[in-house]
Amino acid sequence: MAGGADGRRAYLFGLAPGRVERTVGLPWQGRAGRTLRRWLRMDEETFFATFTCASVTRCYPGPAASGRGDRLATAAERALCRSWWEEELRVLEPPLVVTVGGLAAKTLLGSGRLGDMVGKSYLRGDAIVIPLPHPSGASGWLNEPANRARLGKALTHVRRELGASE
Repeated sequence: MAGGADGRRAYLFGLAPGRVERTVGLPWQGRAGRTLRRWLRMDEETFFATFTCASVTRCYPGPAASGRGDRLATAAERALCRSWWEEELRVLEPPLVVTVGGLAAKTLLGSGRLGDMVGKSYLRGDAIVIPLPHPSGASGWLNEPANRARLGKALTHVRRELGASE
C-alpha cells in the first residue's frame, strides 16, 4: 500500500501536540503549523489531505520551565507512545515520512545533530525520510544562514517526493 487508505501520501512525525493543538483537538493549528504549511506551500486543506499527522508522544507535555516553548517529553513518556506510531508506520507503509524537529528525527533515524540531518534524505524500510527543523518561533536554529539553506534543500526534497507520489 502506498500511503494511508484515505489517500494521504505522507506521514508527518513531530514531537508532541502543542498548547493550541491541545485546546483545538487538531494537529498543527498554532503558529508552528501555519509556518510549516507556508514552508510546504500548502493550504490547510491540502496539508491534511496529504499528511497523516503523528508524533513521538500523543499528549501535550506542558510548557518548558524557561517559559519559552514546550517541555520535551521524558524518555518514559516517549516510550509509552512508541507502539502507537510504530504500528501506524507498519500499517500505513507511507512512501514518505517527514520528521519535524530534532527529537522526531532522532527517534526515527537514530542519533545525530539536526544540522547534519536536515537537507538530506534517508531510507527507513521502504520509506524515504526527510527531516525538517521545528517551525516554532522558540527555536533559534534558523537564525544561522547555513541552516536556512539546509531547510531550503529539505523542502525541495519533500516537494519532489510528494510530486513523485501523485
